[in-house]
Formats: sequence, C-alpha cells, structure tokens
Amino acid sequence: MSELYIGLMSGTSMDGVDGALVAFHQGRPEVKDFISLPYPKALLQQLHALCQPGEDEINRLGNADRAVSAAFSQVVLTLLERNKLSASQIAAIGSHGQTIRHHPQGKTGFTLQIGDPNSLAVATNIRVIADFRRKDVALGGQGAPLVPAFHHAVFANPGAARAVVNIGGIANISYLGPDDQVSGWDTGPGNCLMDAWIRRQKELAYDKDGAWAAQGEVDEPLLKELLAHPYFASPPPKSTGRELFNLGWLDSVIASQGHSISPVDVQATLLALTTSSLADSLRPLNAEHIYLCGGGAHNSTLRQALGAALPDCRVEDTAALNIHPDTVEAAAFAWLAWCFDHKQPGNLPGVTGAARKAVLGALYPAD
Repeated sequence: MSELYIGLMSGTSMDGVDGALVAFHQGRPEVKDFISLPYPKALLQQLHALCQPGEDEINRLGNADRAVSAAFSQVVLTLLERNKLSASQIAAIGSHGQTIRHHPQGKTGFTLQIGDPNSLAVATNIRVIADFRRKDVALGGQGAPLVPAFHHAVFANPGAARAVVNIGGIANISYLGPDDQVSGWDTGPGNCLMDAWIRRQKELAYDKDGAWAAQGEVDEPLLKELLAHPYFASPPPKSTGRELFNLGWLDSVIASQGHSISPVDVQATLLALTTSSLADSLRPLNAEHIYLCGGGAHNSTLRQALGAALPDCRVEDTAALNIHPDTVEAAAFAWLAWCFDHKQPGNLPGVTGAARKAVLGALYPAD
C-alpha cells in the first residue's frame, strides 16, 4: 500500500506557495500532482517587510503567521479537490512554512519560519509536521540546506558524479558523488536580487527568461565588487538569505562604484553574479551532470550562461530524472514528513554542520 503525503513550500523568492501530492511506495516518492498558488498581494507586501527589522514587528508577525497558514491551507484543499481525495486519505502534511529570518550562526543563532501549523491542521483536518529546521540549529547546524538529503535519496547514482542545483531566491547545490558522497551548501543569490531589482525598476515580479538581463552588458567592476562579499569565500557548511543579499546591500555596492550604471546593466550583472557564484562552487566538484530545479531552471538566459561557464558539464533540469523542476522542493518536505513518521533522520551533518543526524520536525495533530 502506498502512503500519500502533501508537501508545502514557499522559498526566499516568495513567488507563491508550492504544493506537491506525493505517494510513497516503500519509501520511494512519486509526485502525483503539483500546484502553485500566489500569495495575496497585501500578504506578500507584509512578508517582504518582515524580512527586515521594522516597527511593530511582533503584531505584524503574528498576523502574517496566520495569513500564511491560510494560504498554505488553500493549496492543500485545492489539491484534495482536484484529485478527489478526502483528508483521511492523506497521512500528513509536511509544511516548510515561510522563512522570514535566517541567522543560524553563534550560540543564540536561529532560523524562523511562519505559517501556523496548528491553524493549518485545523483548516485541512490533516495532521501537520512542521518546524523542520530548528532541531538542526539546536544541534549546532545551519538548519539549511535540507534538500541535499532528499536529493541524495531520489537522485543519487552510485556510479555517477551529479550535482543538483536549486535556484530559488537563494541558490543551493547538492553534490552527489560516487561511493555515496554527499555535500551541499547555499552558494548565494539565486533569483532574489534579480527579482527585487526588476520589481523596483519595472514593477514586474521577475525577469521572464532573463530577457531584460540579456539586453544589458555585465559591468565587470560591479560584478567583481559583488563577488568580493565575504560569504562567497567562506567554506561550507554555510547558508544564507535575504538578510545578507538584499537591495540595501546592492545599493551600497552600486554607490561605491563611482560611475553610473544603467538599470539594465545592473540586471545583467546580477544574472552574472548568480552564474559566477554557482559556477565557482560547481567547478571544483567535477560533476559530469548538473540538474537544475526551482524557478531559475526556467530562466533560459541563466541556463545558457551556466552552461557556457561549465562547458565540460551537461546542464539540464530534473525532468531528466523524472521529477519536474518546479516540484522538487515541495516534494522534499513531503519526504521529510514521511521521514518523521518513519523515524528516519532528515538532515546530513556534513552539509548543515549539525553535531549528529536527527529526525526533524514536530507534530501538530488535527484533532
């Protein structure tokens, strides 16, 4: 008998809530359906504001916590209706929530995801497993990235050297080497700076296919200064987010250049920043195949640039491995919920820096 789980995810790009209906056959996941619903515009504005310090944060956080849960609930209910399923047929929901702060370093480091799992359980009448990252942080880890464990479970090939590259708001890589080798880390900005810049300049949510970036020229001095950020040179384990890579930081670097840079050239340079930071991390791994997932997998300009930077690698997306690139992260949180139920560890200490493996998550019953 297969077990049905629903995985829910919204990443640093905040471009919507992804939901994957996943059937597990003796632990092997099969994605049966996937949907993505956008956040309401007002909630998206609240979430963007919460990513930076501001006034009245506790009240705004509390309200957003419930509102994110409502958005996640709508994805679940839509999946159930579309697949003619009842709540009782779903073993559990694995909910990542929405990250609004990620500061995992130091003795009091923390990571914070909102989307009240109690409200989600009540609204859907399905038990919820959530809060996957903080056990890893409690064990001295970064709490991120968590997806390399899932990538290893579903994409590894003992005789091949593969890299799975997730390009969301932040980009991360999983290296799946021969002899069961696994490593992974956040490489830096994926789409977050490109999205923020085109939102400011053109009031567009994102640069479709990298078309605007393709019209510009890379400003090499600006790119060099952006890549001089200490994060890029720091060794793994490491993870990052909007706390480091945001418009405030970008504005300060642009202002330091001493020459004017057209908006379209900034966009081209931001695409080159994502490409360069990814290629610099991937090149030493000598992976034979690179598989892309996340929203950035659809950016044809970015894909071409990454292929040009890594001419010895075959670059394609995870559809070649039978999982659509849009579904991978949501499926990963369905898998983490399955791991919780089967008392299987969900982290890789070699990736996150945690002291040991651990079962991740906490249970929120529906009754």
